[in-house]
Amino acid sequence: MRAPWTATVVTLFPEMFPGPLGHSLAGRALADGLWRLDAIDIRDHATDRHRTVDDTPCGGGPGMVLRPDVVDAALAAAGDGGRAMIYLSPRGRLLDQARVRDLAAGPGVTLLCGRFEGVDQRVIDAHALEEISLGDYVLSGGEPAAIALIDACVRLLPGVVGSADTLIEESFQHGLLEYPHYTRPADWCGRRVPDVLLSGDHARVRAWRRAEAERLTQARRPDLWRRHLDDIAAVAAVQDRPGKDRLP
Repeated sequence: MRAPWTATVVTLFPEMFPGPLGHSLAGRALADGLWRLDAIDIRDHATDRHRTVDDTPCGGGPGMVLRPDVVDAALAAAGDGGRAMIYLSPRGRLLDQARVRDLAAGPGVTLLCGRFEGVDQRVIDAHALEEISLGDYVLSGGEPAAIALIDACVRLLPGVVGSADTLIEESFQHGLLEYPHYTRPADWCGRRVPDVLLSGDHARVRAWRRAEAERLTQARRPDLWRRHLDDIAAVAAVQDRPGKDRLP
């Protein structure tokens, strides 16, 4: 049998895990063995009696930097297993749903959580760590980002979400933000559910949802909208090619 999807977190605060990952969908899936979580304490790999993991930055400046020898030993203890090796860093590439899908399709991830001023660049280079960021802001450490990344991956694993259909029309699935949702009562505080959603006409409902997704994406995320238009143009260009390149 194939081993379960595994997240190994290399951190100074292993007690932060599973944290929120021990609840709801992720927690049930963890208890059911659909995925596995390991937390490795960086301090366990320090070599002195004070369990020192950091030192002052070369060239001066404030703060402390995680030592490459200690982090290297912790990463070695994490093993490989073909998992993606990731350092959560505000200077990394922005995490998107496409990368989440790729990570969820693999054997798992090894996540290095930085603290203080960060990690010595040499250990990042030596392990060819992929640097990933959740956004243009700075956290106290990589642990909250690791939890978010793991949660995003775990919910895509087979058997975690009750109905796989719920994953099809989510935000970013087709390059657009998700359309608005409504439920009963049909009239709440004078605010009515759009009539089209109560019409029973599935074709009209699909058209309305698509139009709303496009409207919201264009208004709130012009970067995604431009990328969406570029993708449409690229597909159209391929379809316009003569002969064997024409898509069915």
